[in-house]
Amino acid sequence: MPTLDAHAARSKPKAASAASKKNPTVAPSLLANPSAGPRNAEDTAKNLDQWLDLVDQSGQVSGLAVAVVQDNKVLLQRGIGYADATKRLPVTADSVFRLASLSKAFASGLAGLMVRDGLFGWETRIGSVLPAFELHDSSASAQLTVGEILSQSVGLPHNTYDNLLEQDEPYQLLVEKLKEVPMACPVGQCYGYQNITYSLIGDITYALTGDFFYHQVEKRLFHPLGMNTATYGKVALEASASWARPHTRRGGVWLPMEAKEAYYHVAPAAGVNASIKDMTSWLIAQMGGRTDVLPQNVLDDIHRPRITTPIEARGAPWRRSRVRDANYALGWRVFDYAGETLDYHAGAVQGYRAMIAFFPKYRFGVVMMWNCDCGMPAGLIPMVLDRYLGMPQVDWAGIETAKPTHVTVNNTQRLPRQAAAAVTSRKEEATE
Repeated sequence: MPTLDAHAARSKPKAASAASKKNPTVAPSLLANPSAGPRNAEDTAKNLDQWLDLVDQSGQVSGLAVAVVQDNKVLLQRGIGYADATKRLPVTADSVFRLASLSKAFASGLAGLMVRDGLFGWETRIGSVLPAFELHDSSASAQLTVGEILSQSVGLPHNTYDNLLEQDEPYQLLVEKLKEVPMACPVGQCYGYQNITYSLIGDITYALTGDFFYHQVEKRLFHPLGMNTATYGKVALEASASWARPHTRRGGVWLPMEAKEAYYHVAPAAGVNASIKDMTSWLIAQMGGRTDVLPQNVLDDIHRPRITTPIEARGAPWRRSRVRDANYALGWRVFDYAGETLDYHAGAVQGYRAMIAFFPKYRFGVVMMWNCDCGMPAGLIPMVLDRYLGMPQVDWAGIETAKPTHVTVNNTQRLPRQAAAAVTSRKEEATE
């Protein structure tokens, strides 16, 4: 286990841009009390369990799976709601969800192992492995490194060509079209969240190993960690023994819908499916509990802040209140959360949301996944973090004011109008 000093010594990331403004500081009353230290983790898990009862009663989430871990101990692992509301199939610890952008950490984890093995380095130029790759600026094409694609500092505008990806344009065609996009800044000098360029790590993996990216992740991460229901792709999702259908609300009723294919085409960025049981193992490994699979030096590399992302300290109310500094590492966000280092990521594709967060110093973390475009669960993460740090409690999820709304009509869960409106009224910004 790394020392506390090791976490404090993470190197300073690059500035997002010369024009970036310093983030506003959080009022001292909203900072964790370092002398008090964290609260009892088991008590925090019990609080979350009680909140989940209220979420379940509210009917504002179709289905949700949650885990809380400290060190290597699972304090809570629970599902509420439905994997399929029409068939009344409940969410269990084995129900498989789409992870969306939580997939990025698997790509960076595999990359870290390949760097350790000497297959390439973080400073390896993309063009030296993929000579046909081009950006609009020829010098940028020559300079771009593996570390820069995984730290979201390519220099392209945010989410370049995601709109075309969602129209089912082939991934390889979109990679070729990148040469048509003017650079937003020089390579490595600004943050711009990407899915297409992030997925170049899959092409690099194939070029250097002769094996498909997802095979390497299965062999080097899924299997040794015992992530027995983790897979890649839509076919594998729907072949799972138990999988959480995406849901939408129509006329106050939760209805399953078709899972969309688009973001599976960028597998390193958004292609993983997993159950909460799988993600509990993943969270333990990310917090240093499985150094036989993910050695500490690899974790230190992928969690080290690389580029500042001040825009990520805004948006959701809990971020504006708690996050004093925001950076991107390699497939992870690194926040100063009320004076504590927090490793975090969120993910969203249509019908699915996921969030993972942990304090590396305390090896305390939480992960949750849900199968609707609803915002209430997103507020649970900061509530757990606040409670663990012993901070003044804020109902970021709005659960205390939510009324029990389970009503059965023709064997279908129906939401009263006021609750149905609330499903979409508190949205965490999507991170796809």
